[in-house]
Amino acid sequence: MDLRIQKTEKAIKNVFLELRARKPLEKITVKELCELALINKSTFYSHYDDIYALSEAMEQETVASIIGSIDHLKDYTTDNPDAFTRELCLAFMSQISLIKILFSGRELSHLGIRLDKALKEVIFRKYPEYENDLEKQILLSYSIQGTYYAYLSNPDADTDTFVQTIENIVRCLKPLL
Repeated sequence: MDLRIQKTEKAIKNVFLELRARKPLEKITVKELCELALINKSTFYSHYDDIYALSEAMEQETVASIIGSIDHLKDYTTDNPDAFTRELCLAFMSQISLIKILFSGRELSHLGIRLDKALKEVIFRKYPEYENDLEKQILLSYSIQGTYYAYLSNPDADTDTFVQTIENIVRCLKPLL
């Protein structure tokens, strides 16, 4: 990718995060972002259709980063779901500052939905029989989204307590896999 394009992308994303940390997505304008990023509106529109497309792209990048940071993701089996859960929790928590900015306000549910979809794609590649098994899909959604919402509902929990509790829950669910 051209260095100028990379610099422009970086400027757009950095300014977007600054604005997003201060105000809801629907209050951010392309004009304001462009002024702060020192770019023309036409430059912005050559990269994104609108502010919502930028937000969606950054949400997808964040989810990809979370999943990409799970060590040995392809090695996990249904025999060790608690190890997978630990890695997922730690990967999620490593991105928490960015998550709190991008997935706040009306976008709060987006991370759970995006993680659910992306992780199921990975799991279905390894266990294709799960894709048509509604019970497995529900169990996976419960585990993935339940972990996310448990974290949101318990922001004061220390990392070890949170991860150990989620691991214990997943161990109890293991017979259902």
